[in-house]
Amino acid sequence: MYLPYSVNSAVPVSRNGIVSAPLWDSKTSTFAGLLTTSDYINVIQYYFQNPAALGEIDQFRLDSLREVEKALGVAPPETISIDPERPLYEACRRMLDSRARRIPLVTNDSQTDRSHVLSVVTQYRILKFVAVNVSDTQKLRRPLGEILLGSYENVATASMDTPVIDVIHILVERSISSVPIVNSEGVVYNVFESVDVITLIKGGVYDDLSLTVGEALKKRSPDFPGIYTCSLNDGLDTIFDTIRKSRVHRLVVVDENFRLKGVLTLSDILQYILLEGENDESS
Repeated sequence: MYLPYSVNSAVPVSRNGIVSAPLWDSKTSTFAGLLTTSDYINVIQYYFQNPAALGEIDQFRLDSLREVEKALGVAPPETISIDPERPLYEACRRMLDSRARRIPLVTNDSQTDRSHVLSVVTQYRILKFVAVNVSDTQKLRRPLGEILLGSYENVATASMDTPVIDVIHILVERSISSVPIVNSEGVVYNVFESVDVITLIKGGVYDDLSLTVGEALKKRSPDFPGIYTCSLNDGLDTIFDTIRKSRVHRLVVVDENFRLKGVLTLSDILQYILLEGENDESS
């Protein structure tokens, strides 16, 4: 996608199941970053806080995203990329260091001195590659409860009656991509994901964000696969088997009664296998 470009013009991209798109600065012929669901969430929160400006949303340009982040007090994402000839390990380290969930493969044409975006590699694609190609899983059999992998303290939650805008605030404030939906006893009903925000945008019109999480989740596609869960007794070998079979972006850790214990993200898994590899080499 090119800068400048209207945010409404970009909505169909996300509607088609594309959760990120490379941004290209046509003036300098350079890669300018990625448009992600986080950008949509920031724009929605900005206009919710500035309702008088909502009538101007059709004129909002993608090159104004940095101004929105500044107004919200949100740190702008680091613009990272990597040459496709560099080692995969280096790409993983760059993603973890910048907390990015994906990294564009950008090459430079020596004849024209112009950059070209070849593809975007995600954490899921990397872990799927590992799940399919690595057969030695002996070191991955230790249970989550033993290696303490994931987030278990102060986990953000919401209920089916929570207004969507409140969940959006949580996503922005905590820089997370999902919020478990639980009942009064902590039993997990669902997960509100950042991509669910896209379904609330129709033809450039932003729905009433006071609608509840339960109402918003009803707008999901019938093809939504559901949420993925695991327990503290599960090992990474079991989780990699799930990643190999299904398109997983996170797992909700629950007990035997389906009560929330924590959240395990792909970033957690990727960081663990990288650090374990480094520890093995140093020992």
